[in-house]
Amino acid sequence: MPDPQVKPVQDDSRGIVNPAAAGTVFRLDRFPPTGAAGRFIDRYWLSTWRLPPGVRHEQQVLVHPVVNVVFEAHGAVVSGVDTGRFAVTLEGRGRALGIMFRPAAFAPFSDGPLSALTDQTVPLAQVPALADLEATLVPLVGDLDVPGEQLAATADAAIAARVPAERQDCETTTEWAELAVGDRELTRVEDLARAAGVGIRTLQRAFTEHVGIGPKWFLRRYRLYEAGERIAHDEHVDWSVLAADLGYADQAHLTRDFTAAFGLPPAQYAATARDGRR
Repeated sequence: MPDPQVKPVQDDSRGIVNPAAAGTVFRLDRFPPTGAAGRFIDRYWLSTWRLPPGVRHEQQVLVHPVVNVVFEAHGAVVSGVDTGRFAVTLEGRGRALGIMFRPAAFAPFSDGPLSALTDQTVPLAQVPALADLEATLVPLVGDLDVPGEQLAATADAAIAARVPAERQDCETTTEWAELAVGDRELTRVEDLARAAGVGIRTLQRAFTEHVGIGPKWFLRRYRLYEAGERIAHDEHVDWSVLAADLGYADQAHLTRDFTAAFGLPPAQYAATARDGRR
């Protein structure tokens, strides 16, 4: 049965800059993990594009604050938490398969603190625990006749075979992080620490080691996702109400954070989103 948390992009476009326009350029499919893999995997995603000769498209993304392992026809990489705005240029025909880990859940497969991967992309070959997945999945991704469901199932089985039997310390951090993801009322580090039942310093240390960034940044990223979703799908946004809903002191603070993240002020981004929907 599909995981209710893994929604189609039409219902959850968090992180995709200008999702309506992006949907005309590439297709994004999502597949839930099964069994043991679900302890560590949020979803498998497959981006597919077919552009006419000479046409190029730059897609910008505010990547979720998690680790992704990405496979394309030419190889595989591991991407840590990206604190900026990721951009990829699409042309011709191709696709990319991603294994998106749950927050903090890449820690058992890494040799050190996840902060070492923040804003870094490294070849999968540098991660011994998962390096052999490249030989299995890259040829399948490169063969455009292989169905997406088969790609996801192959990745799912490979991860399940590598899941540690014992509970990992990072799984507690995952639970704390997902409290923040699921509860929009948790807008401050103090709120999250209270909900988790731990001190602020304990929370900060766990996030830095297992997620790769601090809880304040993590919370702000999900507030900005919420802002982006409302703006992308709502013709009329009351900016002051939105700022209050997201825990900002005032509209000016929201505008500053939003502009830094999305590259456009909220009103201009909203106009671009309306054009994309048309």
